Parts: sequence; C-alpha cells; structure tokens
Amino acid sequence: MAHPVPPRGDGGLTRDLLLSGRFADQIRLMQPDMRLLSDAQRHSSLQSILADRPEHGSGLWVFAYGSLIWNPAIHVAESRLARVTGWHRSFCLATRAGRGDAETPGMLLGLEEGGECVGAVLRVAEEHVATELDILWRREMVGHGYIPRWLDIESLDGKTMGRAIAFTIDPNGPNFAGDVPERELIRRIANARGMLGTSWDYLVNTRHGLRELGVADPLIERIGAIIEALGVDI
Repeated sequence: MAHPVPPRGDGGLTRDLLLSGRFADQIRLMQPDMRLLSDAQRHSSLQSILADRPEHGSGLWVFAYGSLIWNPAIHVAESRLARVTGWHRSFCLATRAGRGDAETPGMLLGLEEGGECVGAVLRVAEEHVATELDILWRREMVGHGYIPRWLDIESLDGKTMGRAIAFTIDPNGPNFAGDVPERELIRRIANARGMLGTSWDYLVNTRHGLRELGVADPLIERIGAIIEALGVDI
C-alpha cells in the first residue's frame, strides 16, 4: 500500500514552538544523548554570519532547498527561484527525534559539496532580520548538523543575484549520514516517524514545493517514485 499524499504545511514545526524554546526541549527529551547548541553557541554562530554579511539595506536572502520551501516559519518578504553551484541537495542528515527514532532514524536534506542545486531564495526584510534569523537559528542550528554559509546565488539564466545564507551539511557532525546505502535510505524514508511527523511527509511536501517552483529534483523524484511503487514496510 502506497503512502497517501499529506496536506501541505507542517503541523509540528511552528513559529510558536520555535519561539517558545520547546523545540530544543523536545529533541533533548527524545534524544538525550544528542549534543545541542547552547544559547550562547547559537548566538555566536548567528553573529558570525551577520559579521560576514555581504550587503545591507534591503534585507537578506536565505536559500531554501528542503522544508524551508514549504514551511519557512519566518516572515518572508519575497521569494524567487535561484541556483547555487558547488553544492547539491542530498538526504544526508539522520534524525532520531524530529522525523525518526532510535530504531528507524529519519532522513533530512542537507547541501553536500559538488554539483548544483535549484531552490528558492527567501528575502527577509531589513527591519525583521534580527528577529527572523533568531527563529531560523533556533530551527536549523539546534544541533551540530549544519554549517551556515554565505553562498553565491544566481537566476536560472545565469544572472548574479548576490549571496544567500545556506545551511550546508557538517560532514563531521554526529548525525551526518551521507554514506547510507540507497536501499537503507529508502527504507528509512518510507517508515521513519518522529515528533514532527514522518520522513515520507517531508519528502512529499518537499517534492510538491519544488514542483510548484517548476523544479523536478532527480533524487527526490526517483526516491519518491520507488517508495510509491513499493509501499510501506520495505
């Protein structure tokens, strides 16, 4: 039996949850051995990014390649299609809390080096930079999974658009899973479930969000088609 297509949005990961600080508490409860960033570490990471900010005045761009496309949870002034080169979308981050558990870790997307990636860039208005990036860091930098960077972005016809914040995978992080065999990757995505929902919901919502942008990501389309053909418990 194939999975039903879930509704848009993510009822688990909300702006209010991130602002309350309960998101980190829930992860700590579900995965007590996971090393979480302290408030001071998270603040330092954010300030380091802002110190390298390439331009000011009209806000800044955030590159969305996964769930940020369909559930940003931050105020977005504008969204455009964009591409980064030198990085590609990959199911390379294991989760034992959000969309999986200890027995069947879920799989989330990250940017790995090499290739290119088409996604959306989300503009945060200048007057909201401080508040919205704080929320974004509470979401993406709760653990040691990503390395935030400024990446060059361009339109699909090759025109330079400036730079955007992107959350690239930390290959030395404790939850890096870029070497998971494809059969195991498929099994996890088909079956993993955590406090935020299933890994399958994550894939389908990301696929739908990309399709709305006119993007058919080969990896997501192929993995999704395999799971829909085979169904659950594979």
